[in-house]
Amino acid sequence: MAAANDLPEVELDAKNLYREDVFTDRRAGSIRRLTPVASDGSADGTRAVLFSGQTQLLTPAGVLPLGFEIEAATLEEALRKFPEGVKLALEQAIDEARELRREAASRIVVPEVGGALGAGPAPGPGGGKIKFP
Repeated sequence: MAAANDLPEVELDAKNLYREDVFTDRRAGSIRRLTPVASDGSADGTRAVLFSGQTQLLTPAGVLPLGFEIEAATLEEALRKFPEGVKLALEQAIDEARELRREAASRIVVPEVGGALGAGPAPGPGGGKIKFP
């Protein structure tokens, strides 16, 4: 168990605060809007509002969560760009899965000679070797 003085100090960056709003249709997904704010909670107009989308797709392997950034200035624009964001995130997930499959298939497994027990019959005394007196 770690001592109390070994724990890291966690502080929020008061110059990088955002207010988070989530918009959802409770069917296809949700859009998160991050509005920059000052440390007193007032809107910070010097930084851009950020949008991100989230959805889940049902696949034969189970639920696939997708998250993606949406480049937009307004919620209305983010709503229009949401379907394209889903397509791009899905394509990226498929590409990553293909790459993982390629990496797994390219691994060469070389069995060790005289390896672990139970890996086949090990040569014993007189195990087929010719001996001369």
